[in-house]
Amino acid sequence: MEEEADSCFSSRSERKAQEKAKILQRERERTIFKLVGKVLKKPEGERSEEEAAVLELHRDTVEELCRRELRRNLLKRKQEEVFDDTEELKHKVRQLALAIKQAKNLVVYTGAGISTAASIPDYRGPNGVWTQLQKGRTISSSDLSKAEPTYTHMCIRAMHKEKLVKHVVSQNCDGLHVRSGLPRPALSELHGNMFIEVCTSCSPVREYVRLFDVTERTSLHRHGTGRKCGRCGSELRDTIVHFGERGTLEQPLNWEGAAQAAKTADVILCLGSSLKVLKKYPCLWCMNKAAIKRPKLYIVNLQWTPKDDLAMLKIHAKCDDVLKLLMEELNIHVPSYNRTEDPIFTIATPLKTEEANSHSRDVIAPSVELGFGSGHTEVSTETTSVQGGWFGRGYRKGRTVKKKLV
Repeated sequence: MEEEADSCFSSRSERKAQEKAKILQRERERTIFKLVGKVLKKPEGERSEEEAAVLELHRDTVEELCRRELRRNLLKRKQEEVFDDTEELKHKVRQLALAIKQAKNLVVYTGAGISTAASIPDYRGPNGVWTQLQKGRTISSSDLSKAEPTYTHMCIRAMHKEKLVKHVVSQNCDGLHVRSGLPRPALSELHGNMFIEVCTSCSPVREYVRLFDVTERTSLHRHGTGRKCGRCGSELRDTIVHFGERGTLEQPLNWEGAAQAAKTADVILCLGSSLKVLKKYPCLWCMNKAAIKRPKLYIVNLQWTPKDDLAMLKIHAKCDDVLKLLMEELNIHVPSYNRTEDPIFTIATPLKTEEANSHSRDVIAPSVELGFGSGHTEVSTETTSVQGGWFGRGYRKGRTVKKKLV
């Protein structure tokens, strides 16, 4: 028994000694990195002999710090917004217009960049949600249902009406494509629609379109809205697909329509998307085809995207600016958004009397006198954090949870 006790005590002491040695090693490495980093910040001509000796002694650390600096600089360059000059922009838009005229099956992929003109923040821009959270800043709270379709939304609808656009694949949850008048069969909202809640217990799935943001109480892996299905009484759920989730709803996601459109597309136009999420969906790019049979790719975005090298043309400009020039080249008249003609008022399902107080979000009103004027968007400037809804996952990514000390 005494031998077993001694053995346990000995192994415990060894483990503690090993853990202590690891801690001391990490501290030494941190001290060396800090010292070498301080020396590297000095111009080479201003370094003393002792500092030069430090760099020579710790060459591996110098190389590692140089690699890190290169990665940081590369990341900064990718996050920078680049603008084409006026003449170059006009020349590129003419090239894009020619490609659209010659296209047999044009598919448009849209991202958050087409909605920034409606005061809806993007994700990876200088003032984007992810960017602000990574810097440790809070993001303002806003009721996104107050936004209205932008000029770009209305242009896409006009091009579809002229039979130039076959299908639109959107990553946005703001519902603005539907509200612009784009027919729903021609639209795939891959990440859901904040105005739609569904009953998955009914077969087929029963859909309820609302005049307010239904995601007030929902978040990652928690999709119940608190309201009940009028047919079977089951709890309704939102349609949002958060990061880390897999969307399986037939509508409004319409993956079948998106995949079929990608198969037949000869031209793909990407508007306002970083493509960092879309690139993970191989069925949208048909990259298994021979290079000569792949669709021609055109990108409109201010920042770098992982598809830039594959693009026939990359336009560095805001989507509204590009589309204004493009509509002139295509000679297409683009009607302004008219709130009284917004399709959402036709397809919306009214709440039951007992559900009147089931949400606290503002309701879209068909009259501009009751809501906001056409073409004008107001968002809250509060500095409170966005809670729940389709920005909930982004907010959680940016928080640091402090562990309780025991």
